[in-house]
Amino acid sequence: MDFNRNTKKDTFIPTSSMGDIAFLLLIFFMVTTIFREETGLPVELPRAEAGEEVNRELVSNIYINRVGQISIDDRLVQVKHVRDIIGQKINDNPQLIVAFKTDNYADYGTVSEVMEELKEVNAVRVFFNNDIESQPGSKY
Repeated sequence: MDFNRNTKKDTFIPTSSMGDIAFLLLIFFMVTTIFREETGLPVELPRAEAGEEVNRELVSNIYINRVGQISIDDRLVQVKHVRDIIGQKINDNPQLIVAFKTDNYADYGTVSEVMEELKEVNAVRVFFNNDIESQPGSKY
């Protein structure tokens, strides 16, 4: 008697629920992951102190409007005269503070030229402000 079995058993891995398992793992990792905001280096930034009243004799204002006109203390000047005028003011008062105020739309070439002139006369106490916007028809 021959007892041979002719039945073949195939190995089979069910993959119909594989998508469900991957989805559940994805949700599990999303829920358990902790997102931490980067803190960077601990830096303490300087705080502005209360403003000081500065004597008007210590301040010289330079204005530049959007069309490139330059005014030093309400006097229209050209770029080539900035060095002479500010140089004389610094010689008269070494503590001079130059308040440099430009229009938001002023030409940066003109601003750069005036800055170079200020460097030539060693005007190191310079305050920058760009809050001025000239209105159509205004002087500055």
